[in-house]
Amino acid sequence: MRRTARRVSAALVLTLVAACGVPAEDQPRTVTPPPGPFPYTATAAPTSAETGALTELLYFSRDDRLVPVTRRVDRVPTPDEQLRDLLAGPTPGERDDGVGSALPGALSTAVVQLVGGQARVTVTPAGADTGRSDELLAYGQIVSTLSARPDVSAVIFLDGDGTPLRVPRADGSLSADPLTSADYAVLVSPR
Repeated sequence: MRRTARRVSAALVLTLVAACGVPAEDQPRTVTPPPGPFPYTATAAPTSAETGALTELLYFSRDDRLVPVTRRVDRVPTPDEQLRDLLAGPTPGERDDGVGSALPGALSTAVVQLVGGQARVTVTPAGADTGRSDELLAYGQIVSTLSARPDVSAVIFLDGDGTPLRVPRADGSLSADPLTSADYAVLVSPR
């Protein structure tokens, strides 16, 4: 009787284990990825080419710190182009160097408009289901990148209705006021 019970238990366990996998398919099928965090049309994917006569400064992240990255460009990018370069992320070479970005998953969209020296960044924060907890670095990347420009004196974040957003600063406080790189200076590490 005990042997029969053991055999039945073993058969039941094997049946349950076999049923827990991903079902096999005879043919490959196309999988449509979910929409990315930044639905904009980038001019190009980041490259590792260092051929331009000018430089562009972008701030990415590494080990919970902001890292300045200098890229060679052919012309001075507009603030919106520079934000798109930042949103496109690090180049393969920069990623190999351990540089990443806190932006994917922290924001759904971001566009910038320069008004009287102030970069007004309209953003749509990502939903709570993204699993990201590094908003501080994401906002720090944008503020540090844009405020490094000579034509930007401060950065303010707005929601889709134009209402100022309260965003995290390096000291842990939330601010709806215009921000500068000084608000995130303690997070910057040398490359």
